[in-house]
Amino acid sequence: MLYFIAPYLERFWGPFRLLRSHALLLSAGTFLAAFAVLFLLPKLWRFSPHDHGKAILGPDGMKSAGKPTGTGLWVSLLVLPIVLLVMPLSGPVLGMVLCLYMAMAFGYLDDRAVEPWGQLKKGLLDAAVCIGVAVFLFSTLEGRMWVPFFAKGPLPGGAWMLPWWIYVPVAAFVLFLSMNTTNCSDGVDGLAGSLSLISLAALAVFLYTVTGYRPMANYLLVTHNYLAVRWAILLMTVAGGFAGYLWWNAEPSKALMGDAGSRFLGLLVGTGVMVTENPFLILAFAPVVLVNGGGGLVKILLLRALRKCGLEVRPPSMLEPEEEKRKNVIVKLLQSVRFPLHDQCKKNLKWSNSQVLVRFVLMQAFLMPLLFVLLVKIR
Repeated sequence: MLYFIAPYLERFWGPFRLLRSHALLLSAGTFLAAFAVLFLLPKLWRFSPHDHGKAILGPDGMKSAGKPTGTGLWVSLLVLPIVLLVMPLSGPVLGMVLCLYMAMAFGYLDDRAVEPWGQLKKGLLDAAVCIGVAVFLFSTLEGRMWVPFFAKGPLPGGAWMLPWWIYVPVAAFVLFLSMNTTNCSDGVDGLAGSLSLISLAALAVFLYTVTGYRPMANYLLVTHNYLAVRWAILLMTVAGGFAGYLWWNAEPSKALMGDAGSRFLGLLVGTGVMVTENPFLILAFAPVVLVNGGGGLVKILLLRALRKCGLEVRPPSMLEPEEEKRKNVIVKLLQSVRFPLHDQCKKNLKWSNSQVLVRFVLMQAFLMPLLFVLLVKIR
């Protein structure tokens, strides 16, 4: 809003022209959101439901019992007026923001439900939201997409113009993957929030300095979109808000964001990746989240494929000792690893929550620039 009213305010006082500076709006949004959440969240989380803990995980699983959960609702609501204030919005962008908040609302309702929603119900709602975002992305980006390792295409930056029936399913898959892997990573204090914060900040830098800046886009042989800087404002404003939340979520946490926050963050990271016009960059901007949260899905698919090949894939608890000894070595290896991967690190490697957080953050910080070079520079 400030961007559009700046020309009128400038008539009364010249410095108001700075409100058309994307750098100023990005900085203002980040700090306003951070301080708003930092100071107001403790006053709001008393209205949130309380976590019941997870007895199946033992003593660690019960540490969260009694803490306010679903506070992602309050974080996202506190961020919303700041987003509307600092980000220049258009119709499709408003539609995408609406879908983000629908994903948050579905997560919050699941947090509040006495009986947690089933996987089918959550999956269908997630798919509907992701398809909605994909449709709005197509109307904004017109189906442009470039891929790693190849710099030649019919459009500038080596891009291709995809029809909607290809673009929308590809975008929806990336969004669905990002949202659900982030949700699965929300099991250690500060983990999903910290990893998502790194992803959002890195995406904002890329959108502002590469996609939104023609000389750099031309140098790296990628597509240029001057509107990408506006998405950088959104990403950094939300990052600021969740930085304020992480102040209270640091171990031992005082509040949990629940599905309301993790689904919101995951969908936003996926949306930011699609705005870069290269869906493969999800590998560079969220590598640890994908492995941590998505490894379980790969494990399930592999075990089902091995079962169709006639191998015994039932868990050890369902087998006699002799049957377990005869089990295929590949099946044993797959079943020896727990997912999400942070459970493997806690239960089998005996890492503390703090060790999981710091080491996962370090891995993401080191992997991101390496994968970025491979997927962007080498073309």
